[in-house]
Amino acid sequence: MSSTESLEPALHELDQLQAQAAQAFESATTADAVEVARIEYLGQKQGRLKAAQERLKTLEPAVKRAYGQRFNGVKQALEIAFDAARSRVERRTTAAGGIDVTLPGVAPRLGHRHPLTQTADELIDIFGRFGFAVARGPEVEDVRHNFDALNIPPVHPARDPLDNFYLSEGTMLRSQTSTIQIRVMESQPPPVRVIAMGRVYRPDTVDATHSFMFHQVEGLMVDKGVTMADLKTVLRLFARSYLGEDVQIRFRPSFFPFTEPSVEVDMLWHGGDRWVEMGGAGMVDPNVFKAVGYEPEQVTGFAFGLGIERLCMRRHGIDDIRLLYQNDVRFLDQF
Repeated sequence: MSSTESLEPALHELDQLQAQAAQAFESATTADAVEVARIEYLGQKQGRLKAAQERLKTLEPAVKRAYGQRFNGVKQALEIAFDAARSRVERRTTAAGGIDVTLPGVAPRLGHRHPLTQTADELIDIFGRFGFAVARGPEVEDVRHNFDALNIPPVHPARDPLDNFYLSEGTMLRSQTSTIQIRVMESQPPPVRVIAMGRVYRPDTVDATHSFMFHQVEGLMVDKGVTMADLKTVLRLFARSYLGEDVQIRFRPSFFPFTEPSVEVDMLWHGGDRWVEMGGAGMVDPNVFKAVGYEPEQVTGFAFGLGIERLCMRRHGIDDIRLLYQNDVRFLDQF
């Protein structure tokens, strides 16, 4: 065999090695794929380039020089192809914000509405079917809307600084959403049929059924000929719609400055072992009508206020209000 015949096959194999390696590095789109190609072609132990280098030992002395020169050129080309592939993948990962866009996607974990939000939305739907619109108002209120217009005199215990969050310049965190009812009546003449929803604040000691911040839904209906029978009918229909046909509620005589007569509305708690207050209600006091410019001789109305947390707890069998605010995903995932 001549030197030329020995050299040509060897050089041809080097050309094939270079072409195949270039194709492998060019098609590699992830860091792992680039590393696989590097090990196959540039690996120090079993790489194909290493095997081509070992072939020098089998060549005739006359052709080793030419083969060595071509080998060095192929080695340099493979190293350049490897560096280019690695840089291309790194740039792509960086451009994607550190995420390898070629990897399979990871489905995001989707949340859902908080149980209190679910409850509020359902209350809006139920009362909406009864013809009540939704009204909202500011959480930082003035004393007039929170007390004066609601017929709560300055000497009333409800205005005690220890029972409210007073702010500067005659403002405070509202202690009931009745303030929204006042604002609605100030802005429109009768008839009125609205529910007022939102957070309220009272410095209560936190326990299983009390919190310094909670949510209320209050209803107001003002028109000619509105009676206590209308109030009781609305509340019974609501209780059956939200808590079920078998729910038991009761009305107890009570007193509120802004309603006369007034009642407490109780619901039978889990297991039927005790009654828990659901809210207060009554016929709107004439002094409240006078404060907003209504004529008490021409219209009557009822108002009620319900705690959204307690309704939610009764609906879902929750015994501690604090669970609703601890943001424990294990608890919230149940709803």
